[in-house]
Formats: sequence, C-alpha cells, structure tokens
Amino acid sequence: MRLHNLDYLRGLAAIGIMLYHYMSGVFGDYESESFTGRLGVYGVSIFYVLSGLTLYYVYFKKMRPSRDDIQDFYLKRFFRIYPLLWVVIIATIVLSTKVPAVSKIFLNLTGLFGFVKWDAAIGRGVWSIGNELVFYAFFPFFIYFSKHRPVIFWIFSAALLAVYIYFAFYTLTPDQSLTSQWYDYTNPLNQVFLFLGGYLIGYLFSNTPVPNIVCALLVVAGLALFCFYPVEGDRIQLVTGYNRVVFTVACFFICFGFFKLQVEVPAILDKPLSVFGESSYSIYLLHPLVYNVCGKALGRVIEQPKGIGLMVGSIVITLILSYISYEKFEKFFMKKARAFARPA
Repeated sequence: MRLHNLDYLRGLAAIGIMLYHYMSGVFGDYESESFTGRLGVYGVSIFYVLSGLTLYYVYFKKMRPSRDDIQDFYLKRFFRIYPLLWVVIIATIVLSTKVPAVSKIFLNLTGLFGFVKWDAAIGRGVWSIGNELVFYAFFPFFIYFSKHRPVIFWIFSAALLAVYIYFAFYTLTPDQSLTSQWYDYTNPLNQVFLFLGGYLIGYLFSNTPVPNIVCALLVVAGLALFCFYPVEGDRIQLVTGYNRVVFTVACFFICFGFFKLQVEVPAILDKPLSVFGESSYSIYLLHPLVYNVCGKALGRVIEQPKGIGLMVGSIVITLILSYISYEKFEKFFMKKARAFARPA
C-alpha cells in the first residue's frame, strides 16, 4: 500500500530542488533569506525524512530482522538505487571534459563513496544518494533495537541527535560559506538524524489518529517557519546553530502533517502529483544532466531571456524524461528485485 500523501510531498521536493538548480543557473546563487535558497538546502532534508518514514512503514511489521530479511531489504534497495545511479555516473563522465581517477569511479559505482569519501561523488546531487546508502546500513539496527531493545534504541537515537547538534553548533561555523564547508555538511553523520526522525515519526505515531485540522496546522506552521523565519546571508546560516534546529523542526512538521492528513485529493491534482512522486528519483538525478545537455545544445547561451528559455525547456524535458525513466527503466528493475526476492 502506497502512502500517496508522502508521494505528493516527495515529488514536490524533487521539483523544488530542480527549480533551485535551474534558477541558480540562470539568475545566480540564492542566499539564505530567499525561499529558493532554503528549498535548495532543505528539499534534500525532506527527502531524508520521507525516506526514513517510508521505510518504517514498509518494513517495520515484516522485518524481524533475520538474515533473510536483511538480504531481501538490500537486494530491493540495490535494484531501486543502483541502475539509475550508474546511468547518471557514466553519463556525467561522458559529458565531462576530464575523466576521473579509476579509484573515484570505483567508489561511485560501488556506492562506497558515501561511506569513505562522500565529497567524491560524480554528478550533481549524487552526494545525497551516498548519504542514503549509509542510512540503509543503519536501518536494520533501527528495526532490531526498536523492536527488541527499546532502551538501547532510545540511547542510540539520543546519540545521533547529539551528533546532529554537534555538527550544527561546533563542526560547521557561520563565519565561513557553505561551499567552503561542503565536506563537513555532506558528511552522512550530519544527516542521518533526519532519516531517523522520519523513522521516529512512523514508530511513534503510525497507529495514532490525528485530526485533520492538527495535521493541516502543522503543515502550515512548518511552511511558515520555512518561508518567514528570519535568516540572512550565505546559506551556511540555514544549517548552523539554532537556525538548524528551527528548519529541522519545520521539515518534521511538514512531513508529519502530510503523513497523517486524511483528505481525498481531486483527480485533477492526484494524477500529476502521483506522477511527480513516482518519478521523483529520476527527476532528482536526471535534471542536472538535462540542463547540461540542453546548455551544450544551445551553445551555452548566457543572455537572460535565452537563459529563461533554457530553464523552461529543461524543466519540460526533465519531467517527460523522468516519467519515461520511471515507467520503462526503474519499474523494470523493481520487477527484477521482486523476482530475486524470497516469496512473501
């Protein structure tokens, strides 16, 4: 059973990240006071929260975890993540004017870059997929401890929260740019609490009825914090100190509200939102390549009117290509995963 509301949010987050990258390419970098700049940072955070919440929903009841459970989990994750990731890595190398070192290619194709050299990702946005692969290593432990050793689970959760706070208040400094601290920011240990937070939303509230008005108010509150909380300057301001806490709470409010909200979405909205959600992985990974190829095809024009045309054309091509990718490519490998998995 799919969580359609979460699909909607996942698709909107993917489109938001795409728009951030495309608009940055046309209009230049956005600072922390702009909605677009905030979306470029916390759109990925929304992905992480949704990933933890969705995996809880799918696996908590049926995963003990035994050795066979874990094998099935990683088999399905492999077929879901790696095929398109390989296509993007190879395409990025082909389009590049410089061939990476063999060791870097190896780390990317195996996914090991996420564990040992997360700043060596090949392809824009691929760093976050490396983070996800690290989160998957944590996931069976979340399941086991929350089911069988709850005290240890809460100690473990508190430790990951402490690490998250440590990065926000001590490792990252607001006196330097986000770009100059990218290595520390993209460290999976700086992000894993977001994944755990999604898991905790499912763990604590999956069977708890929440009135629609409360869910709607939480979504509105999260969006209000996201849009209007006063922050200025380089985007590092969004991920350091108390600002990091505020925006993280906003992400949790939004994801929780979408998770528990019970509404019948009109078909005219349900269809496109569902398509965006299903295609979100392709939208996220393919959009930088589409922009690159379209830019090369148009001679990398930089005049603003033509730049806007490049952006609009890239958006249209990305959405069409991502839909085809999901229907013809991603679904094919998801079926392969089911074929290899143990019978339910």
